Amino acid sequence: MKKVVMIITGFGMMLFMACGDGEKKKDSPYEKSTPTEQAAPAKSKVPASERVELNNKGVGPITSLALPTEIDQTMVAHGKDVYEKMCTACHKADKKFIGPPPTGILTRRSPEWIMNMILNPEEMVKQDPLAKDLLMEFNGAPMANQHLSEEEARAVLEYFRTL
Repeated sequence: MKKVVMIITGFGMMLFMACGDGEKKKDSPYEKSTPTEQAAPAKSKVPASERVELNNKGVGPITSLALPTEIDQTMVAHGKDVYEKMCTACHKADKKFIGPPPTGILTRRSPEWIMNMILNPEEMVKQDPLAKDLLMEFNGAPMANQHLSEEEARAVLEYFRTL
């Protein structure tokens, strides 16, 4: 009998505390605002995959990279081969998939950022704000480190120049 009384008393106290005293607290973050107190709607944010950040070089071994005017077709062929073997599980050339499409990437990212993302995806996601935003945009699916050499990554970048 004592247990039943204790349970009923405990339940009653929880119910009493949950109901509160009926007064509105002005500093409550859960209080609904009146129409005159509502904040202006937030500006639409450009998705990370569409954002242009050509001055961001990212985090990694590549700090400077000058691309020649002329595209090296031998390097393109090698880069296409590497891309098709290592990247197409998550990336489609011209549409969003598990990861963003590389078509037109050089109009939105610096060559250094692209190389660093290919070579150093773990550190990029930890330290680079754009890489963090991309991770969130693509449902938290991190880019796998394919352990490409700088030469292979550079060839993939050259292939991206042709997309």
